[in-house]
Amino acid sequence: MKILVVGAGATGGYFGALLARSGQDVTFLVRKARAAALRERGLRVVGRDEEWVVAPRLVTADELTGPYDLVLLSVKSTGLERAVEDVAPAVGPGTAVIPLLNGLAHIDVLNARFGASAVLGGVAKVVTTLDASGDIRRLAPLAHLSFGEQDGTVSPRVERIRSVLEAAGIDAPVPDRVMTAMWHKWVFITTFGAVTSLMRGTVGDVYDTPGGPALGPAVLDEAAAVAAAAGHPVPEEERAATLAVVSAPGSPMVPSLYRDLTAGHPTEVEHLFGDLTGRARGFGVATPLLDLA
Repeated sequence: MKILVVGAGATGGYFGALLARSGQDVTFLVRKARAAALRERGLRVVGRDEEWVVAPRLVTADELTGPYDLVLLSVKSTGLERAVEDVAPAVGPGTAVIPLLNGLAHIDVLNARFGASAVLGGVAKVVTTLDASGDIRRLAPLAHLSFGEQDGTVSPRVERIRSVLEAAGIDAPVPDRVMTAMWHKWVFITTFGAVTSLMRGTVGDVYDTPGGPALGPAVLDEAAAVAAAAGHPVPEEERAATLAVVSAPGSPMVPSLYRDLTAGHPTEVEHLFGDLTGRARGFGVATPLLDLA
């Protein structure tokens, strides 16, 4: 399978590195500065008592030709518009595009550009970051990539892609309704992001402050109410799992949104919070804490 990974950051770089290490035909579409760094150091995965490196095949936008069988689109929403245009030459009639962004607005963008038949839903759950050297650092054991057709069918291409991912050591479940899975990830990431970004601290900092334990459940109630109004209610076990992350005494955890915010980098605020609160207003659901975020 000919695979193009758009971006070699903490998420796409990690999954792409696993695919390349397994012997798959993987190319990374990167900016010129990132290409230079990767040619010098290789694509390295470190942390959690592991360190390994692959020599990635790289291409920049002006060098890209296609088509590819599979495109893993792993960019921040702030770079989505440019990435869609950059990757267009790689998308042919038989190409499957799996976006690994949070939220849902990108699905509409990709459907409009490439056609809904080319675009699958995708949910990445991995705790990684790029360190000062540009290496991918694993911070926790969680790492899986769920995906599927937007209409919920388990097509032959989904089975083929799952086989390739699993052969690379990637946990790749195919949920019954991938769009529901995307909604549930959206609820989690907005709850996590709102708690830490509103209070400017780690989960533990917030929880250990007087009144702090009530914030996580309150934000979760708002986000889950929007999902339920959209037809994707969050099961109790998923609510409990989210609360275990966002309401934990002493926890040092923060999401990438918080790291971007405190570092002064552009954030995904409109893609994550703006879109969700806009939908909430359409459903008549009150979201005062998410509006504040």
